[in-house]
Amino acid sequence: MILGALFLVAFTGGLAGLWSFRADLVTTAGIQERLRRLMAGTWIMALVAWLTVLTGTYIVYPWYRAKPPEGADLSLYPRAYLLSRPELRLWHTFGMEWKEHIAWVAPILATAVAYLVARYGPHLAHEDRIRRALIVLFTLAFATAAVAGLFGALITKAAPIR
Repeated sequence: MILGALFLVAFTGGLAGLWSFRADLVTTAGIQERLRRLMAGTWIMALVAWLTVLTGTYIVYPWYRAKPPEGADLSLYPRAYLLSRPELRLWHTFGMEWKEHIAWVAPILATAVAYLVARYGPHLAHEDRIRRALIVLFTLAFATAAVAGLFGALITKAAPIR
């Protein structure tokens, strides 16, 4: 929850920063001040996205994927429980596979945006096409993370980790 909240705040700040980082809206001195906030928002979102995906993959998923011993109560083993019930199988075969694989797109895109903001720096205020492309990439990073988070919440509701 903490990483999700930080991710949402960083996305909001980064998106607002990218949207308003235009030469016609900001003075030359204002560009430097806004650039610091823009870089902070994009790098924080990238960092939080990486932390979220890494902790999910290497701390949470091993519990999810644990194999039950013979005759064990499957409700204690989320993956096995979902696969054992035909009405819940799609939560694993589609939802968890999306969550495990597509979720990696979010930190990759967020890092690309943060790098390009750092690379172009103050020139970004004058490059509308690049800035708009970064807004699209930043929004796609957020959207893939949001879908992965939604699947995670729904999977946890169907088969909670106990």
